[in-house]
This record gives sequence, C-alpha cells and structure tokens, in this order.
Amino acid sequence: MNLIRKFIPYYKPYLGIFFMDLFCASVLSVIDLAFPQLLRFLQGGLFLQSSEVILNKLCLIALLLIAMYAVRTACRYYVTYQGHMMGARMESTMRRELFERFEAFSFSYYDTHNTGEMMSKLVSDLFDISELAHHGPENIFISVVKIIGSFILLMSISVPMTLCLVVVVLCMAVFSIKQNRLMRATFSDNRKKIAGINSSLQDTLGGIRVVKSFTGEDIEKEKFDRSNIAFLTSKQANYRQMAKFHSGNNLFEGLMFVTVIVAGGYFIATGQLTGADLAIYALYINIFINPVNVLVEFTEQLQKGLAGFERFSEVMDTMPDIVDKKDARELKDVTGVIDYKDVSFSYEKSETVLKGIDLHVDAGKSVAIVGPSGGGKTTLCSLLPRFYDVTGGAVMIDGTDIRDVTQKSLRSFIGIVQQDVYLFNGTVKENIAYGKQDASMEEIVDAAKNADLLDFIESLPNGFDTQVGERGARLSGGQKQRIAIARVFLKNPPILILDEATSALDNESERYIQESLDRLSVGRTTITIAHRLSTILGADEIIVLDEDGIKERGTHKELIKKGGLYEKYYRMQLGAI
Repeated sequence: MNLIRKFIPYYKPYLGIFFMDLFCASVLSVIDLAFPQLLRFLQGGLFLQSSEVILNKLCLIALLLIAMYAVRTACRYYVTYQGHMMGARMESTMRRELFERFEAFSFSYYDTHNTGEMMSKLVSDLFDISELAHHGPENIFISVVKIIGSFILLMSISVPMTLCLVVVVLCMAVFSIKQNRLMRATFSDNRKKIAGINSSLQDTLGGIRVVKSFTGEDIEKEKFDRSNIAFLTSKQANYRQMAKFHSGNNLFEGLMFVTVIVAGGYFIATGQLTGADLAIYALYINIFINPVNVLVEFTEQLQKGLAGFERFSEVMDTMPDIVDKKDARELKDVTGVIDYKDVSFSYEKSETVLKGIDLHVDAGKSVAIVGPSGGGKTTLCSLLPRFYDVTGGAVMIDGTDIRDVTQKSLRSFIGIVQQDVYLFNGTVKENIAYGKQDASMEEIVDAAKNADLLDFIESLPNGFDTQVGERGARLSGGQKQRIAIARVFLKNPPILILDEATSALDNESERYIQESLDRLSVGRTTITIAHRLSTILGADEIIVLDEDGIKERGTHKELIKKGGLYEKYYRMQLGAI
C-alpha cells in the first residue's frame, strides 16, 4: 500500500485524461453487457411476433447496434491512444526525476553503484511502470464493472445457479491471492538479475579495447554467462510460478463452466430454468469470465510494475549526501585564494584518507601535490569542488566556506583537467563548447588555438564538425587531452585543478601538452597532482602527501636541499638510484 500511495500522485497532472479514460472504459463495459441483454429482450419479445413486424423493426435494430458499436469504437480509440500516452508521459516524468536524482548524487554514490544497474532502472523498470500506470486503473475498472454488471444480470436469471458460481469464484480468488504473493518475489528477483546482465554488458563493452588487448574474451564470456545463467534461473522460477498461477486459474474457469452445465441441467430438469435462459446465462458467463481473465493477466503486469516502482522508489528515497544549504548563496567575483583548514575525510567511518590537512594557496599561485598512490592526492582536490564533503574541518575559497555557497556557482569557478579524459559522442566543437554552452564560434576557435589544437582540427575532413566517436575513440590520447584543455580555456575559471594530466602521454606529447597547460595556468590559482616531477619544478609550493598527512612542503630547490622524501622521489625519476 505504501508503494501505491507513492504512485498515485503521478496521475495528478493527467486527471482529465484519467477520468475520461475511465468514462470510456465504463461505456465499453456497458455496451458489452447490453448485447446479451438486448438479445434476451428480442428473443422474449420482438422475435416472437410475426415476420412482418420483425422485418419492419430490423432496420431500427441495425441502426441502434451500429450506433452502439460506433461509440464503442470511439471509446476504444481514446482508451488505447490517450490511455497509453498518459502512461508514457508519466514514464517520461519519472525518468526525468530519476535522471535528475542520479545527477544530484555525489561521487560517493557512484563509487558503490554500477552504471548498468542504473541504466536498467532508467529504461526497463520504467517501461513496466508505464504499462501499469495505463492498464492498471483501466483494467481494474472495466473488470469490476463487467463482473458486478454480469453478476447482477446472472442473479436476475437464476439466483441459485449464480450462488453456486460464487463459491467457485471465491476459491479462485483465494488461490490467486496466494500465488500472487509468490510471483511478486520472482519478479523482483528478475529485475535484479537483468540489472546484473546490463552491468556485465556495460563493463565489457566499455572496456572492449582492454579486453581485446589482453585477449580477455573468454574471461568476459564467463562473466557474462554467469549473469546470463543467473537471469535464466530467475526466469525459470518466475515462469514456474506463473505456470502454477495461470494453469490453476484455468482450472477454476473450467469449473465455472462445469458448474453452469451441471447446475443448469439440474435446474432445467426441476423446472426452475428454461433452455433459452440457460443460453443467455452462458453468454453472460463469457462476459463474467473475460474480466476475470483480464485481472489474472493483469496480476503479472501489476507485479512487474510494482517491482520496477519499488526499485525506482529506492533511488528516489535515497537523499544526496551533498546538497546546497537552504540559505546557500551564489559565489561571485572569485580571486582564487584557497584554504584547507584542519581538513579530514573518510570514505567510510573506519577508513580515514585525510587527517588534519592545513593548506593555504594565494590567488594566482601554483601548488603541486606529490606522493605515493593512495595517499589522498586526488581526494584532496576532489574536496575543493565538493565532489565529496569533508568529514572534519573546512575548505574555503576567498575566505568563504564552500558549503555556504551553491554547488553550481562553486564549480563554475573551477576548471579540471584529468588524466582520463572523457569526451562525449558528438563533434569536436560540441566537446570543446561543453565548457561554455553559449560560446560563439569565435570563442571556440580561440580556445582551440590556445590548446594548440587548431592545426589538427583543420586537418580533419569536417573540421570542428568532425565526430569524435564514443569516448573519443577516433582520437589519440594527446588529442583528447588538448580538447579537455580547450574546454577549460573556454570556461576561463580563476581556479585550475590538473589531476596527473600528462602522466598517460608519451614524452613528445607531454612536452606539447605541458606547454598548453603552462599557458592555461597563467594568472590562475593552480593545484597540480603530479606523477612526473619534471612538470612541477616551477611550482610556487610543492606538497608531499602520504597516508599520514603532509610530510614536506616547499619549493623544488628547498625540498631537494632538505634531502627528504621528495628528494628521494626526484632522484628515483632521474635514475640516480
């Protein structure tokens, strides 16, 4: 019931369509119920009169029936078209809400959730919810009207025989409710298993170049087979339960006909029922059983929809761990002064990554962070744009705690160039303009020029309109890195984070990219995470960071002279030891 209460508000924008859909559904039900009653009326009245009278009335009867079925056709069109569109619009609304919720989550959520599973919730789960949104109320309403209407008409023909029928229906209802509960669990398990397939598929196809490079096709096939077989096993359990459900209900439907024939024969033999009434009764039995079948079939759809909505609700009930304060203000006129004050951070309560970090960076200055892998370098930088929130202390820009300003305004003043560049499937121009959506073509060209990208772009067959492929598959590592740099040139932020931006490049590409980065850094407060120490020799301050915190700090010359951990790293890279 809790899920249904959450589901109902999605009908609110479409109440007009919803009630018109139910009205048309009721008209359909009334017309279906009216036909046997009309036949009964004609059989007991008009058809007993002379042939001349019958022939005179047939034209009127034909017109009446044509009018009835014309109305029925119009109602069926509305129910099929507008009803489905209502469900599709609700699905679209839920998909937008779900996508916005995914976007609102911090990096912590993506550290523990798989992209394939999220895609499953966005696509297949919501489709089942859409089908339930349309067919649910409509099927229930039509079925209830037909069952109640046909039951009343059946009672009007023969009360004793109808009461016999009620006993069978009640037994069928008890059976259906019990089986329905068992089906719910199997559909929920199906959803989890298909999400596992999506997860495996996304992981394999996303890393297909690594798979082929290491001839890992057999490994990936085994991984996929495990998730695929798990889904097959889940479907087997589901279909077994469905088979019990449908076959059991078919048995009860058969018992209804057996009851009608046996009881009908008995009541005809005892003079309580005529043969003609039994024929009409049989017609109403079909009308009675049809909505029962609809409800039985709908049960499967209901369980799929509720299982999908339950997974949807799980995400929507998960609140983002990083949100703007109610009184958060816009960050404006940033000069670029950065302060980390006694900063601590833990991914989990038992796993402390940073502790007691104090760091001051003046506007326009450059700070480089070096240290072993796992020492918290990237995490320290990720705290600045609030990709994660500190668990202790504060991060400040121009003396303002970043938790007191909106995330959007904060991140608009920070540019990031990472080692792993992500390009979207689109053109070169679109990927550069991602740094500033309303940029003019002149600004885009200027950004490309500053990133030493213009000559390469002009050599492409379609220039700036050349497609880069999924994740920039058609470009080299250096070319992708330059597009990332051009993005930041276009954004023109006062604060710059360079996260090992050249560590994956060859020496020649690194030299050219480093020249672009040096130009990009001019006049900006820059924090550089460096793997190759040769790229940070001119930094205003170098921070040596490990799992215990800041071990050393100073300029390159000061740290070399000190002869500590930095000097050891530097000598190792020079090949001195």
